[in-house]
Amino acid sequence: MTTRHAPRGVPMFLAAVAVLWLLPVGWAVYTSLRPYADTAARGYVSAPGTLSFANYVTAWTSADLPRFFLNTVVVVVPAVVLLLVLGAMAAFGLSRLPGRLNVALLAVFAAGSLLPPHALVIPLYRLWLAIPVPGPLGDTGVLYDQLAGLVVANVAFQLGFCVFVLSNYLRTVPGELVDAALIDGASLLRALWSVVVPLARPAIAALATLEVTWIYNDFLWGLMLLSSGEKRPITSALNGLQGEYFTDTNLVAAASILAALPTLVVFLVLRRQLHRGLTLGALR
Repeated sequence: MTTRHAPRGVPMFLAAVAVLWLLPVGWAVYTSLRPYADTAARGYVSAPGTLSFANYVTAWTSADLPRFFLNTVVVVVPAVVLLLVLGAMAAFGLSRLPGRLNVALLAVFAAGSLLPPHALVIPLYRLWLAIPVPGPLGDTGVLYDQLAGLVVANVAFQLGFCVFVLSNYLRTVPGELVDAALIDGASLLRALWSVVVPLARPAIAALATLEVTWIYNDFLWGLMLLSSGEKRPITSALNGLQGEYFTDTNLVAAASILAALPTLVVFLVLRRQLHRGLTLGALR
């Protein structure tokens, strides 16, 4: 049995790409550690006079980042849960359909995920202004300027991708396992959650990692579907740090690094599940 080795130039090329990829991140970290007065006097492309974490402290306290992090959690957690539940149910139903009907419906879901959301900003904005939402005290508002509106928008635009990914994996689950559960008296929904979902756990974990990252980093919907600054998620709230006549770019860099840390933690915690889910079926 022979082992194939990569060409000699490939590691060097990958190392160069990694450096180019990390260069903007490293520059943002370097800028965030410098006071604005230091960069104003010496220039951004210069050796630092002093380095400190003062910009991080200012961004965390003065920019009220904990509030915006909480808003992001309120949006991301329900959206990802709904996506996984609805996506698993829809993918399971598609996997049980005959071949041609399965492909036709799967193409509909895939086409919906390929539609650029920027093309629907104005219609969605008008629709959110027209949908009534009852309030906790009996008053009625609209879906616009509500965190629930961001959850609905993200679920609507990400569901097609989730169904497409999960349905392709659920095709590999033997149908005899589901039939055996049905013969034993389990309902179709019970067979899904007790038999199919445990087998699809790697794919679901990989999909959850991707969806958390994408929804967390979403900037468009938080900017277009919310008018109250205190309700915006963290990525859209960073836009508020830019002034009309002056912007402390060092402070913005520090706030951006803080905003990026949660997604980095999610990736480090779930990296094994992500790698396993993305490589399922590669050796079949």
